[in-house]
Amino acid sequence: MYQLKMHSTSLKSAIVSAQNNIIFGPINSRRFGMSLGIDLSPANKQCNFDCLYCELAPSATVNKQTQTICVADIITALKKHLHDKIDVITLTANGEPTLYPYLDELIDAINEIKENTQTLILTNSATLVNEKVFASLLKLDEVKLSLDAISSDIFRKIDRPHQDINIKNIVQRVIDFSKIYTGKLFIEILFVHGLNDTQSEIQKLGDVLKQIKCQRIDIGTIDRPPAYPITGVSYKELHDIALAFDADLPIHIASRVHAEANNVYHTKEDILNTLDKRPLTMDDIHLLFDQKSIENLEDLLTCKKISIKKVGNLEFYIPTINLQRKRKKNKDF
Repeated sequence: MYQLKMHSTSLKSAIVSAQNNIIFGPINSRRFGMSLGIDLSPANKQCNFDCLYCELAPSATVNKQTQTICVADIITALKKHLHDKIDVITLTANGEPTLYPYLDELIDAINEIKENTQTLILTNSATLVNEKVFASLLKLDEVKLSLDAISSDIFRKIDRPHQDINIKNIVQRVIDFSKIYTGKLFIEILFVHGLNDTQSEIQKLGDVLKQIKCQRIDIGTIDRPPAYPITGVSYKELHDIALAFDADLPIHIASRVHAEANNVYHTKEDILNTLDKRPLTMDDIHLLFDQKSIENLEDLLTCKKISIKKVGNLEFYIPTINLQRKRKKNKDF
């Protein structure tokens, strides 16, 4: 039996005590079903990218976590929320989840208690160059790897990586991973107007995608409030991009439609925590919240703890403090 271990500060990491917001959701994911999220960086953003389209406020990149939570606290929190209606346990973070230093033993611990629930990680792919991370991800049921660009200059403009991160190395490791991984592998590409939507870059992406063995390739664009003043592409443009790729590739245009309702009660604290991790539209809210929860949301709007942010034709509900933080940190790129 795997034993949970308390960690020392030998890695010079500050250990953050367990907080209510380690676990968030469940959220009816457009692509992965009813998802219960584990935030591996609940205190602040810790990421090796500072993507233009990120939902979180802009921040300096890092190559390791300096504030961490212990595995035992995560498992304790997970046990309180895990039930048989959850389709997938999603490892994510306010930043990049694979920077979590105890990822391997956390995955082992989750695998001991998850029973039939799937495990999933959402990663930007950069740490696949690390052999330990590469091996750890092989233990998961599902892996979603982001790959926004192939050209080094476009990659650096969109994803704004930490120094010394090389897209050529990442691409090769994604290909390598796809050839030996036995779970469900998903590739995600997010298109930004005027950057990776050019014919040349789409061709380069297509050439690489043909070398990757995966379950699905999700292409999408900006549909949540971004960290920087950029714009996405239209649905028609996404459709045209999909048609430009090889017909044998499993391309899927990410969409909100066809989600099944899961109307449950959320306290005001639950609502703020959920919106902190993922801004929601009213369509999302009607799928997720019962009537009392919607009344709680309306109260939060009235007292201005929640604000509405318009992105294209969609209106997102977001904690006001997050919106203010983004405005304060927003800058040209």
